[in-house]
Amino acid sequence: MDRALYVALSGATQTLRAQAANNHNLANASSTAFRAELVVADGASVGGEGFGSRVQARAWDAGIDSRAGAIVSTGRDLDIALRDDGWLAVQTADGREAYTRAGDLQVDAEGVLRTRSGLEVLGDGGPISLPAASSIAIGADGSVSIVPVGQTGAVATTVGKLKVVAAETTQLQRAGDGLYFARDGVQLESKSGATVTAGMLESSNVNVAEAMVTMIELARNFELQTRAMKAADENAQQASSLLRLK
Repeated sequence: MDRALYVALSGATQTLRAQAANNHNLANASSTAFRAELVVADGASVGGEGFGSRVQARAWDAGIDSRAGAIVSTGRDLDIALRDDGWLAVQTADGREAYTRAGDLQVDAEGVLRTRSGLEVLGDGGPISLPAASSIAIGADGSVSIVPVGQTGAVATTVGKLKVVAAETTQLQRAGDGLYFARDGVQLESKSGATVTAGMLESSNVNVAEAMVTMIELARNFELQTRAMKAADENAQQASSLLRLK
């Protein structure tokens, strides 16, 4: 059978993979601090006997789009935007340390500082817990301060500090739900100085118009690849017919 059929099949398969990634990006266009997934395609020669006249398509994960999303003012005390290459450390349900750029934080009924999805926010000494407070403020250095209940107007007391690490997107791997883990062998260091901006949130970095154009291009590519598969199959059938005439 003509290897062109397999070449077209590989192209269609990888196009489906690229479509899945692009659709995932579009679905998260409004997700706080979402970073788009990148997929890159290249060619790989088909092995076997004969001349190297066939090249398969191959798509692979190119990592995370490093562009930051727009910073939007919310005015909410527990909303933070991470500066530069900063990532907020959180604890997953299985106790692992993960990282996120989504800074829409909240305090649960037990006083534990959590992300919107319910994960515990880590400080220098572990998850941050807050006593009952009439107000909460997060400083530019990540320090968490409160005014205890019943002491309105009193001097705020620092009760913890957010753990913010410096990381390039190439040092992280996507874990889903806006979370990332450090790649094997990568040790991330904590950032110091001004690491967050309170009352702000980072929006998704997905360019909706660009993603829509990509979706149309991928749909057309898939159509062309299925046509190529059909043409290769028809050629094979016609070649078989000629051989039977002999």
